[in-house]
This record gives sequence, structure tokens and C-alpha cells, in this order.
Amino acid sequence: MGMTPEEYGKLVQRASPPSPTGKNLVMAFLVGGGICTLGEGLLLLYQSMGASEQNAPTLVSVTLVGLSVLLTGLGVYDKLAKVAGAGTLVPITGFANAVASPSIEFKSEGLVLGLASKMFLIAGPVLVYGTAASVIYGVLLWLWERL
Repeated sequence: MGMTPEEYGKLVQRASPPSPTGKNLVMAFLVGGGICTLGEGLLLLYQSMGASEQNAPTLVSVTLVGLSVLLTGLGVYDKLAKVAGAGTLVPITGFANAVASPSIEFKSEGLVLGLASKMFLIAGPVLVYGTAASVIYGVLLWLWERL
């Protein structure tokens, strides 16, 4: 009982409910904007507490990563992502969630083989290729400036 890709595609379209695109866009905008607004609020808070303009953004990043990991561990981030969709992919919180999720999922396998090894399951390639690309770009820029 073979099925052609076209037949399979039609079957999937009939079985899949249509996505509420308008609602998804609005929720992504509101939640993503809310995360960014929280970041700006934290920035102003840290600056009002005496943090320099150079250190305040770092404090905001650390706070957002910590909050994202905490909410991931409590299972709240996944529920928020179901409602907000792409709005939770704001780079720093989405990255923190991507690192924490596999760790939490595999914690039953132990600290070394589970938690520690699975922590970089999703984020590992991003870190490796991002670091390698930055080194290559830096070397190319250095060479370009020497010409």
C-alpha cells in the first residue's frame, strides 16, 4: 500500500487543523514584546540601583537567562511557549530554554550522563559553530586590515 508524496501531503492537510495565524501573530508579538519590555525595565532598575551603563546590560542578560531556566524547570516556560509560539524565542530567553530543557528531560539518567551531557544537545552546535565562525571572521577581518 504505497502512497505518493502528493497523496500523503493531501492526507496531512485534511487531518491537520488550520492554524490561527492572526492569533498566533498577536500572541507572539505581545509575549515577545513583554519579554523585551521586562528586559528594558530590568535595565532601568539596575541603572537606578547604581550599575554602570556598561554593566547593566550584562546584569539584565544574566537575570533573563536565570529567570528563563527557572521557568523552564518549573514547567511554566513550555506552557507559555504553547500560547505565545515564536514570542518566546527572543534570543536570550529562547537560548536559555534550549539549554535547560534537554537537561531537565534527561535528569533521570544521572548528573554526568544525563544532566551534564544533554545540556548542550541543542545548544552545543550553536556554541561550536558560533565560536568557530567568530574566530574565522576575526581572522579574515585581521587579514583584511593588513592589506
